[in-house]
Amino acid sequence: MIWKKKKFWGTLIAVALLAYCVKDISLADLRQLFERLQFVYLIPALVLSFAFVALKALRWRAIVMPQKVIPVWRTITLYSAGQVVNIAMPALTGQLGRIFLFAKFEGLRKTYVFSTILLEVVLDAITLIGVLLMTSFAFKFPEEYRSAGYVIGIGTVAGIILLYTILLFQERFVTMSRRWLRPRWPGFYISMKKFLRSFAKGLSSLRTRQGTFYSLMYSVVYWAAHILVIYYLFKAFGFDLPLSAAALVMLINTLALTVPITPGNAGTFEVAVSTSLSAFSVGRTDAVLFALALHLIDLLPLWVLGMWFLRFKKVSIKDIQQQHEDDNLLDHMDENGYLIERERPA
Repeated sequence: MIWKKKKFWGTLIAVALLAYCVKDISLADLRQLFERLQFVYLIPALVLSFAFVALKALRWRAIVMPQKVIPVWRTITLYSAGQVVNIAMPALTGQLGRIFLFAKFEGLRKTYVFSTILLEVVLDAITLIGVLLMTSFAFKFPEEYRSAGYVIGIGTVAGIILLYTILLFQERFVTMSRRWLRPRWPGFYISMKKFLRSFAKGLSSLRTRQGTFYSLMYSVVYWAAHILVIYYLFKAFGFDLPLSAAALVMLINTLALTVPITPGNAGTFEVAVSTSLSAFSVGRTDAVLFALALHLIDLLPLWVLGMWFLRFKKVSIKDIQQQHEDDNLLDHMDENGYLIERERPA
């Protein structure tokens, strides 16, 4: 039934959030923006946005290189196609579609592909903290916003330390949880156990992979590229904001959109970016229009590169959506954190 479809509810939330964001924007506001927009700064923003996507893909290539060497162009287009599938489907259903795509076209086991995605999450968390620290040292945050940067940085570090501590003593934690949580909330207990076991496998991969150093370097460089995308878009809109503001906007946006709730993060992206810009005294209308422009610039490289691959391979996003839109990622995992290699009946 349509009421039980994740896509239906995701789309409904997206429409509601977008309507809330743009409800006060008039045609006069759009004309004023067009008149003052400095288009020359859009060129480096677009170039860096394509570089951001390519660097993320090359990071994944470095992760899988011990298992299989994939040509650079194929890696970039395949990875972009996986991202298109991921953002087109709400919640964690897009990750299943992404796993299916990578496994099908590169002959990799779904369990292995799943572990690479977990490893990407670990690397992103580590390098995001590093980028925040480097930015705060190199560029002084405005006094009134410095506390926000500290809170985000400390909160992220504390979260990773807590998670790593739980993983380090996961057997004790699972034993205690079995005693206290399983009788009361058995579903939550099973999901938590699966997640911890899977994430532990991601961390073990981080310790053993030959390409870990290159993966970390790619991560730092592509976050820097995305900061510059936001900074040049600041310039295009005429915002007099420092590079540190671009880093803070990127960090808040990335943390807010860790799990896509709506297809393409529509609505949630605009709310996250416009809200973070309001802290820098940017007017609501300008903040929303900036968020829409940034969203478009972020999505354009993915759709150009990803749709090229999907069209070349004759793969339909609709078919992938129909196959996985009602699935829960955790339902495809056993209690030891392994992705179950099962096929759907024909």
